Order: sequence, then structure tokens, then C-alpha cells
Amino acid sequence: MVAVSSWGSMLREEHDVHMLTNRDTPLFSNDQLGIAYGLGKSYGDVCLNPGGVLWNTTRLDRFIQFDAVTGVLACEAGVLLSDIQRLTMPSGWMLPVTPGTQLITVGGAIANDVHGKNHHVYGSFGDHVTQLSLARSDGTLMQCGPHGQTDWFSATVGGLGLTGVITQAEIQLRRFASPWLNTETIPYHSLQEFFDLADASEEGWEHTVSWVDCTGKKNVRGIFMRANPVTEPMSNDCSARSGSMPFMPPVSLVNRFSLKLFNTVYFNRHKLSERIMHHDRFSYPLDSVSHWNRIYGPKGFYQYQCVIPRESGYDAVASLLNEIAKSGQGSFLTVLKTFGNRESIGMLSFPRPGVTLALDFPNQGEKTLALFAKLDDIVQAAGGRLYAAKDARMPRDLFEAGYPQLNTFNQYRDPGMSSALSRRLLGS
Repeated sequence: MVAVSSWGSMLREEHDVHMLTNRDTPLFSNDQLGIAYGLGKSYGDVCLNPGGVLWNTTRLDRFIQFDAVTGVLACEAGVLLSDIQRLTMPSGWMLPVTPGTQLITVGGAIANDVHGKNHHVYGSFGDHVTQLSLARSDGTLMQCGPHGQTDWFSATVGGLGLTGVITQAEIQLRRFASPWLNTETIPYHSLQEFFDLADASEEGWEHTVSWVDCTGKKNVRGIFMRANPVTEPMSNDCSARSGSMPFMPPVSLVNRFSLKLFNTVYFNRHKLSERIMHHDRFSYPLDSVSHWNRIYGPKGFYQYQCVIPRESGYDAVASLLNEIAKSGQGSFLTVLKTFGNRESIGMLSFPRPGVTLALDFPNQGEKTLALFAKLDDIVQAAGGRLYAAKDARMPRDLFEAGYPQLNTFNQYRDPGMSSALSRRLLGS
């Protein structure tokens, strides 16, 4: 048994880890329930199975085929998104969708149907998967995709690893001229100004996102960022600075006082500006800081990410930010953005038309859970849902209300797959 945790660092439990090395080998678990585990970058318990089996996919890390003419890539599920970019970008191809880190596996990106800052243009990761292989706990291997076994594909994309272990995938990449972006940074001073900027930017800008100050009780302020690819070829060299959080402090460095100071300094440093920025710096600002999760101390942290339908988005987001400000809790990097007007292909995929808010919260026990209960009420009343890939404590009724295709999804569950999250939210 091996102690394993996820990125939130709250749970470190013993697991029976089985290392997968051959994508064509059936699963064996001695009748124990299991779940796939890649790099463990999920924040909560979706990739954990305390006392049970973890099928570790990090050695399924081989490229199978890359067609530099069509941009179709086949690879194993343990390949990192960063490795794909490194292989394909010199040929003028890149992943259409990546989340806020490229240090995750292909299997994890599919199972959580990750999204990025360009959802209104390219949707989520699953929209670009053309086929995948699924190893079931009964020893069978199956193929599914958008043009064959489509129901299994829809269940597996965003399916939290509960339909089987993804062993390989085929992905359609996108053409690009250079990895550099023309960016604009615009301070805003109200929630309405954020929505106006988001709406005005959706048609003409590929990437849109904003940071919002979660400490202000009266006036919402933030920094809106938008970007488009540079159309002329430019060097791929980024020469990004890198750092590390070298140790685990005895207590969280994120508190009421550090939040207020950081947010004030961060807002005042960002003026209206235009500049050219490398794609990596714009898209993955935290990838250059190894072990950044350590700043939250030994108790770890929660991430709370919700999506609210647009018709109730303004009032709900205002209420959420007000409750967070009153509590004195919150995060340095609070993200507020809109999703495009497109539905996800996955039955349990998180993205939907609306507005999404994501924050990190130091684990302060009952104080933090009490705040989440208030936030949950706002989200549920507004018809929203929470992101399971970030979750460690969502109540079951909120999960059921937020994912209306849950009963259909349950028909495709693998009875041999189970996680701490599935037992908490699905009962098994």
C-alpha cells in the first residue's frame, strides 16, 4: 500500500497502486474496486480511492502516431499535455484546448473534460477527441468516439473515470502560426463592467478571462484579459522564468491579511495595456512555480468552482462574492469568466453556457465548510453546478440537481470503478 494524495493536499490515504505499462493488457484488480490515477492534479477526491486500487497511468506515456499533414495525434493516456505541445508545435500544430496547467495527462483531460480560456471558440477538450480506447474491469477493451459507440463516448468524456480506464486516444489538433499572443489587459470596477467586456470580447477574441478581487464587500473590481494569436510566424522560444515553493510552511500563508494586501497590490499593478506574450505565460502562469500548493500549509486547500446560467449569472455571482468577502476567506487568484453558448458532449461535463467563478480556499475546517454551505445554496437556487474535478465536499443533492443526465450516465458505469468522490456523490 502506498500513501497517495491529490493536488489539494487534504487527503493522503493508503492505496493499492497498480502501474499500467501496456495499453492492450486487460485490467486486473483481484476483485477490488479501482480508479485511474495520472499525475493527481485534480484538487479533490475524484482520483482517490482510499484502501482500494489505483491504476496508475503515468507509464502509458508513448506517442503512437502523429500526422503532420492532418494534425491527428494518437497517443497513450499517460502522455502529458506539455509533451504533446513540445512534439507538435514545431510542425505548426497545437492542442485546441488546455486548462490552466499543461502538466496533466491526456486521460485526465478527457475524464474531466477540461476547458480553457477559449471555450467560446473551441469548447472543451472532449470536443477534439476523435477516438479513445477504454479498458473495462471485466477484462474487455472497447473503442468509442463521436462517430462510433457515441453513447459510451458521451459517458466517458467528463465521466470522472467511472466508465473504465482510458488507455489511449486520438486527438485532432489545430493549426497555428506562432505560440505568441497579442494581449490586452483592462481593469474593471464593477460586475456589470466585467459582463460588458466579456460580451464585447467574445466575437473578436479567442482567449478571455479575468481576475477578480474577492475581498471587496461593496464594489467588485478586477482585471480582464483577452488575447488573440499572432498571425505572423515567430520564434517558439519562451525562456520563461521558473521557481518553486521549497517547503511546506507550518500554517497557510493565505489568510485575511495576506489576501487583502496581495489583491490591492495586484490590482494596482495592472493598468490598461497591450503587449505580446507567449502562449505558455498567458495560459499557464502557475506552471512555472513548482509545488505552489504548499503555500496552503499542511491542512491543504479546497477549490470551489461553479458555473451559473447566464440569465441568473449577475445576481448569483454578486451574492457569491459578497458572502466570500464577508467571510474573510478566499484566494489570491480568483478567476471569473464566461463560457460560450455551446453544450458539452459529455453527460457529466462541467462547462455549460453561463459564467464560471473559481477560487482556492485554505482548509479552515468547519469555518470553510460553513461558507461553502452558503455558496451551495446560491448556486443551487440559480440553477448552477459545481466542477467535480475540483471538488472534495459537494453535497449529493447539489450534484444530482446540477447534472440532469446523471441517471443516463449511470447505465454506462463500470461496476469495478469506484472513487472517494463516486462513493460520496453516487453511493458506490
